Amino acid sequence: MATQEQILHYAWKYQLYAEPEWTTTDGEQLRVITPGIHNTDAGPDFFNAKVQLDDITWVGNVEIHGRSSDWLRHGHDTNPAYDSVILHVVGEADTPIRRTDGSLIPQVVVRVPERVVRSIDWLLSREQAVPCIDRLSGLDDRLLYGWLSALVGERLKRKTNDIFRRLERTHNDWNETFYITLSRNFGFGTNSDAFEWLASGLPFKYICKQRHSTVQIEALLFGQAGMLSDTRDDAYYRTLQREYHFLRTKYSLRPIDAHLFKNFRTRPLNFPHLRVAQLASVWAHNDTLFSEILEDPSADRLCRCFDVPLSAYWNTHFHFDYPSPPHKSTLGPAAARLMLINTVVPILYAYGLQKNVPEYCERAERLLDSLPPERNAVIRPFTEAGIRARNASDSQALLQLRREYCEPKRCLSCRIAFGLIKHSLA
Repeated sequence: MATQEQILHYAWKYQLYAEPEWTTTDGEQLRVITPGIHNTDAGPDFFNAKVQLDDITWVGNVEIHGRSSDWLRHGHDTNPAYDSVILHVVGEADTPIRRTDGSLIPQVVVRVPERVVRSIDWLLSREQAVPCIDRLSGLDDRLLYGWLSALVGERLKRKTNDIFRRLERTHNDWNETFYITLSRNFGFGTNSDAFEWLASGLPFKYICKQRHSTVQIEALLFGQAGMLSDTRDDAYYRTLQREYHFLRTKYSLRPIDAHLFKNFRTRPLNFPHLRVAQLASVWAHNDTLFSEILEDPSADRLCRCFDVPLSAYWNTHFHFDYPSPPHKSTLGPAAARLMLINTVVPILYAYGLQKNVPEYCERAERLLDSLPPERNAVIRPFTEAGIRARNASDSQALLQLRREYCEPKRCLSCRIAFGLIKHSLA
């Protein structure tokens, strides 16, 4: 259930209150011209609001509480940061409130329509991962796709910030940053952290030095993943083990623990051994991949960079333990497109921002728009509810919506929820 303060805050922000005009607790006539800008940091709740009290127009900040006495309980009467407040919005006026100089602050009791309160409580009390899923049919397309456009921007910003943190750790080395980002995404969620640890402990320059030998690249990656520490009667395995022993000594490497990689409840095609083999094959076939990406190849060309053949061993194995029936071992077109969505697009976008070259950001956005939407369990409820993802940009936006708004119950920050609440007043 939402608190009274949350409901008041929401109603004030979106002007969902019942009365067009009020009388303050001191008898002044109040008219709201603009509610102000929502402040997400410390300080008053809304900046630069504009209200008219009797015949005087005031511009300043607005603070919102369930009760007037919360002003005192939160210590605002002794905090100069709240001296700029021109109006105190409350659900119950139980005491006068003052600035640090003792001057009174006008207060108004706001009544939120019962239908708005019920709609908010309904959203926040739902147990579904997508609380409003039953009411999405018939949603206005302008509201929906405008919100999706903003959400994909949020998701790109989050991924860009992750890349900038890696860039700082690699001392502004874009090739190394790209290599670590790509490696992480070969973990496909379940093993993303382990793949990032693997790449962080194996500098890209050592991959480059062995670029003419697929076996040595495989040996470096499998060895650093801690997957070559056993004794096996397998010629391919022993070859990798022998090569890694030499390279580990040569480059003074320390492998990570193989137990960091997870197999439990993982489909064979997503086993970490096969993913390591696929990652090795990418570098064996593309020794200047980051430079190629900057040259603006087509989406099809980029997909072919990732969907490359592996050593024949992996056509009959998913790991080193025992053979399997023959199967396709390459990454596959759908997974290759995920590499474009999760690696190439954010890398291009981050590179454009860091280098102040907007063309790279625009290329990243165009690439995302040109790719088909993802199909997965996170997005499926929206599809079943009638929301059509037109491209990868929309599916990324839906992932952002589900992960950052629906699941943490941030309905009061979601434009879709606002549209549904607003509709309840019609």
